[in-house]
Amino acid sequence: MKLMGIDYGDARIGVAMSDPLCITAQGWGTVKTSNTACQEIAQLAKDSFVERIVVGLPKNMDNTEGASAEKARAFAEELKELTGIEIVFWDERLTTVAAHGFLSELDVRGKKRKAIVDTVAATLILEGYMQFLKR
Repeated sequence: MKLMGIDYGDARIGVAMSDPLCITAQGWGTVKTSNTACQEIAQLAKDSFVERIVVGLPKNMDNTEGASAEKARAFAEELKELTGIEIVFWDERLTTVAAHGFLSELDVRGKKRKAIVDTVAATLILEGYMQFLKR
């Protein structure tokens, strides 16, 4: 089963994909958040034969959901309507922080970091979900 991971953000949407056996997750890239972003990602999911989409849900540290979670849920709903593909949500608390930490360890800074941090976060979201499936 091929999976897609999504890190939804106000400026960019990070995308990652699994291999068909769900052994590894690879960063695919980012899509600029726009009126057509959902259609672009829906087409990518269809073209890649994705069977499930994992959308990061940005919860607050006290486990409540705020405006960012509402936006991610609305995006996921539109994506489901466009694709018919099952959507699952994955708690993404601290994934962007972890992505920044990972990139710091690799000494990726400035514009390079900004360009890939959302992709790394999407990959971490997808890896977390895949580990959950293996339990």
